[in-house]
Amino acid sequence: MSDIVNVAWKKYLLQLQLHPLRTKAITASFLAGFSDAVAQKITGAKRLQLRRLLLFMLYGFAYSGPFGHFLHKLMDKIFRGKTGNETVAKKVILEQITSSPWNNFLFMMYYGLVIEGRPWSAVTNKVKKDYPSIQLTAWRFWPIVGWVNYQYMPLQFRVIFHSFVAACWGIFLNLKARSTVATIKKA
Repeated sequence: MSDIVNVAWKKYLLQLQLHPLRTKAITASFLAGFSDAVAQKITGAKRLQLRRLLLFMLYGFAYSGPFGHFLHKLMDKIFRGKTGNETVAKKVILEQITSSPWNNFLFMMYYGLVIEGRPWSAVTNKVKKDYPSIQLTAWRFWPIVGWVNYQYMPLQFRVIFHSFVAACWGIFLNLKARSTVATIKKA
């Protein structure tokens, strides 16, 4: 079995080198789908909602993977040639004050409007109510992930590492973004 895993890993690394954006987008898509499948099971779904799962995969493919790809390239460009703990701290802080709030807001809007198909006013009310606590939780969790990512991950693996951790975070967000109406419908 380890030979199969080694061959698959080498093929993946080759694709990552030859087609980094596409590979990161596909990886983020797969992980977003996995994250949603787990969240659906946690909430007691007897059968997976395929439409919802595909919409999560679309989000990972069209947004999460590409956003992460370009964010880490930009960070590398901004801090070109600089290393050390101070630089890592600056990267983490910059990421947390720029992309973290945006990513959580966008996810909540996408979830409400696209995945659940709720009206604009219901989604904005949900975001106003829950966004502050979600963002505060993010600021407790993601700086640690960012530190590990910038300190120990080579550039080509940062989006992948982030996507793996984001799959877990996605379960949390998924459960927090659910509307009470969706919960009532399930019962």
